[in-house]
Amino acid sequence: MLDDTLKAQLGAYLERVQQPFEIVASLSDSENSREMLALLQTIQSLRADKITLKTDGQDARKPSFTLQRVGAANSLRFAGLPLGHEFTSLVLALLWTGGHPPKVEPEVIDSIQALDGDFNFEVYMSLSCHNCPDVVQALSLMAILNPKIKTTVIEGGAFQEEVEKREIMAVPMVFLNGQVFASGKMTVEEIVAKLDTNSAAKEAAKIDAKAPYDVLIVGGGPAGAAAGVYAARKGIRTGIAAERFGGQVNDTLAIENYISILETDGPKLSAALEAHAKAYDVEIMNLQKAVQLIPAEQPGGLVQVKMDNGGTLKAKTVILSTGARWRNVNVPGEAEYKNKGVAYCPHCDGPLFKGKDVAVIGGGNSGVEAAIDLAGVVKHVTLIEFADQLKADAVLVNKLKSLPNVTIHVNAQTTEITGAQGKVNGLKFKDRVSGDERTVPLEGVFVQIGLVPNTEWLRGTVELSKFGEILIDAKGHTNVPGVFAAGDCTTVPYKQIVIAAGAGATAALSAFDYLIRHG
Repeated sequence: MLDDTLKAQLGAYLERVQQPFEIVASLSDSENSREMLALLQTIQSLRADKITLKTDGQDARKPSFTLQRVGAANSLRFAGLPLGHEFTSLVLALLWTGGHPPKVEPEVIDSIQALDGDFNFEVYMSLSCHNCPDVVQALSLMAILNPKIKTTVIEGGAFQEEVEKREIMAVPMVFLNGQVFASGKMTVEEIVAKLDTNSAAKEAAKIDAKAPYDVLIVGGGPAGAAAGVYAARKGIRTGIAAERFGGQVNDTLAIENYISILETDGPKLSAALEAHAKAYDVEIMNLQKAVQLIPAEQPGGLVQVKMDNGGTLKAKTVILSTGARWRNVNVPGEAEYKNKGVAYCPHCDGPLFKGKDVAVIGGGNSGVEAAIDLAGVVKHVTLIEFADQLKADAVLVNKLKSLPNVTIHVNAQTTEITGAQGKVNGLKFKDRVSGDERTVPLEGVFVQIGLVPNTEWLRGTVELSKFGEILIDAKGHTNVPGVFAAGDCTTVPYKQIVIAAGAGATAALSAFDYLIRHG
């Protein structure tokens, strides 16, 4: 199952196991079960003094296995082989079960252990999903730390009948006690906050108690992280309040145009951005959604930012770097069938549509790349583009046109996403030249039509363009004294990671200049 290099790396990690634990496998005579047994035997052989392997499990899901501390009541099960993106999740689960401390803030651990109730989680993932590991690792850790929490991690490809029965058409998908709990990427802090009904009030009190910042950055993507580093290097009190540190970068798979880094992916770059900011003692406040900006009453006064939990942060200067989100096509059926056939991440959800017909809406780089990726997995891809030609790079367009299972429609206006019995069953579009309306039978629609800035909360306070972007000058100034902006939420012409990072640095330097001039 594992090559010699990977086996050596795994062996080195397992040296950190401190407490004995058991692996109990439930197997059948299938090929998947034989592969799982080989994997588990390899794991056990690398740390035979601490790990015991049993094969007498009787769970209905086969193949599956549990990780069980000796003398403890924790319950963590993996159903299907946790390889691909989930191999790291398996390694961490082995280490945590074996007593190795997780890299999680102590207050988060305390919150997990304080949860009281009956929590039976089932999380469905795919091995190609880059958003799934965060959710899998969070729920795995919670099951290890709190005996009242049970977690089962299910690889959708190995349990396709179960996936279809529960109508799972997007991953990660989380069920709690048999009911849908959440879908999409979530951190352990977000999950705990959703379970702890008093968390908002407690967080608001902590926010209110914080001293004013010299520079407060709202948003934690590349622009926000760069602004944080540049500001903190000036020796001033710097904070970043972010809904999700890393922002849209977390949802980006391959990154090959960030100068000096030949190749990386979104989650890795996001982690690197956060580590860099923390290295300069930037205070990071995650899971913080801003809802109102209150300008200073006079130059040099304090700007206030109200959060949705009720707390208020204060600062001498504020940098807005709230980024952007996927744009909706806004037709009947899109909202109704979201995660029931309507999807936005082909890398995450594409494998769930193996052998099925799907559509991609959007003919730019992201749409054409999505169609190319999906064509290798699904039965047929129909690409719908509103303009009279595809807008993607020529090399991508040529590649797409060479694929035998792709149909391209330009001058096509999507009018409706149809469905039946809770799932997508088709897409309607109008030919913008002839006016004819057509229906394409299919089971999935991937929306790839660009981004919309996260600036609704600023309307009436900061001047915005007709597209909702924050109007800035060459130095990142907004029309509000002491308030600056950077990145994809602004009028910067190109929405690129490297450009956002540069804009964040510019805004931080401008904020420092403002502080010098206004005390």
